[in-house]
Amino acid sequence: MDLDGVYDPENIFAKIVRGEIPCAKIFEDAETMAFMDAFPQGPGHSLVVHKHSRARNLLDAESGDLAAIIATVQKVTRAVRAALNPDGITVMQFNGAAAGQTIYHLHFHIIPRWSGRALGRHAEEPSNPDQRADLAKRIAARIEP
Repeated sequence: MDLDGVYDPENIFAKIVRGEIPCAKIFEDAETMAFMDAFPQGPGHSLVVHKHSRARNLLDAESGDLAAIIATVQKVTRAVRAALNPDGITVMQFNGAAAGQTIYHLHFHIIPRWSGRALGRHAEEPSNPDQRADLAKRIAARIEP
């Protein structure tokens, strides 16, 4: 898919938001949700989505929706740091297939990084569901109000 198109309400993130597909949830408020990536590039790889926006990517998003999602990105990134003590944290957002986007629902990736440890390839291998749940609990416990 390219940068333009029609939002598909049956995408996997929309199904997660509606509770049709389970996830290891970290945080949720009225507008956003954060959960563990099922196909992570490393331990603690988290995703933040907007629950109501029909934006496929950053270019489609309303400014108010962006304000809500980036506030949650910051909140979760701080919790990831507190829970996992990484050496660094990568925050990414992809727009279009050429940029690596595979799910066309506005979302951000939060990936803790440790010196000397390479990232895995995204969407290559699922992580253990029990490990995802444990990481989600550890990160959620560090969310500040």
